[in-house]
Amino acid sequence: MSERPKTLPRQSATFSAEVNAEIRRAAATGIYDIRGGGAKRRVPHFDDLLFLGASISRYPLEGYREACGTSVTLGGRHASRPIELAIPITIAGMSFGSLSGQAKEALGRGATLAGTSTTTGDGGMTEEERGHSERLVYQYLPSRYGMNPDDLRRADAIEIVVGQGAKPGGGGMLLGQKINERVAGMRDLPQGIDQRSACRHPDWTGPDDLEIKILELREVTGWEKPIYVKIGGARPYYDTALAVKAGADVVVLDGMQGGTAATQDVFIEHVGQPTLACIRPAVRALQELGLHREVQLVVSGGIRTGADVAKALALGADAVSIGTAALIALGDNDPKWEAEYQAMGTTAGAYDDWHEGRDPAGITTQDPALAARLDPVAAGRRLRNYLNVLTLECQTIARACGKSHVHNLEPEDLCALTVEAAAMAGVPLAGTDWIPGRGGY
Repeated sequence: MSERPKTLPRQSATFSAEVNAEIRRAAATGIYDIRGGGAKRRVPHFDDLLFLGASISRYPLEGYREACGTSVTLGGRHASRPIELAIPITIAGMSFGSLSGQAKEALGRGATLAGTSTTTGDGGMTEEERGHSERLVYQYLPSRYGMNPDDLRRADAIEIVVGQGAKPGGGGMLLGQKINERVAGMRDLPQGIDQRSACRHPDWTGPDDLEIKILELREVTGWEKPIYVKIGGARPYYDTALAVKAGADVVVLDGMQGGTAATQDVFIEHVGQPTLACIRPAVRALQELGLHREVQLVVSGGIRTGADVAKALALGADAVSIGTAALIALGDNDPKWEAEYQAMGTTAGAYDDWHEGRDPAGITTQDPALAARLDPVAAGRRLRNYLNVLTLECQTIARACGKSHVHNLEPEDLCALTVEAAAMAGVPLAGTDWIPGRGGY
């Protein structure tokens, strides 16, 4: 009698190895997991869209002879001095405290070389960043850490942060091991003590109060500076409309693939919407108000390639903003530090304990010895190179679609590979004229 063939044991899809490990960690420690980075789960994203290059029904542009513009103006609705950028790619807000002074300087250098802007983040303005950023956006956050009117006036624009894609509805945190004397002094808080940022601004409870705050900031800065309002990707239609009605010149929309220096893992993975799902509702709000393109839309959260940039613009954005990708360009999660990543129980490409301040690349740390590993001049050049590549890739796609400016890309240039992406982006499923929820076939 032959033996019955043995079947391989199966791991539960619900209780996977990762889930089981987290249950054991929670049971052992009694605290929730904190980490940096963005969502790691697979959600519909720009990879699920394709461009329809020109052939007979559309006429492409010759890349070596016909120009394709990339410039963008942000904040011309009310500000007397809008920001003029050479490329539609900006650097997102990342604080001094979460990042080293060398990293902030490198971001400023790279953005300036590429003809774009960088953003301060929580905790105030550093001289390294202001000194090397030709165009600097000053973030005005619920915490008010490091905020002072003089720096508001020194900035080129002001970004009021209402929400962040990695944690809409939640505040940030900077753990005590990264609160050195300088960081503590800038934030007027004790050295070495955990700092938690509030989840909402202390002096308003709704859009009427936001309108008052915007007017206050305009008065402080003589109506020169553009006022951005940054929202997390939760209810993009209503939040965009309310931000515009409150007087915003620019709306920054951050999807759940956006990163963060540190917050609860449960926030990162389970709160908010994918970036792809947020763009079209925000654009629709602007269109219904008759202000699409007059009020600019900047999209962030998971932008990695020139194709991502082009797709965001085709869906109606005026510009994009990068954070995690910029840090990788500087040298974050570089395999050359693999031995040190392994010693911390992780690996290059997976390191996300940015809040611990032990980053061997010298980027997300306040340890002087580690921070000294980052050469801000060389890192700035790497960032400039990366921004140039994103721009060239975006131009290449725009020319292939017959566009003389990247802002001429439109939803008609796109199709979707999945029903979910088609519904979120509002473009047809590939091979059909069907947009889910809009009829057709």
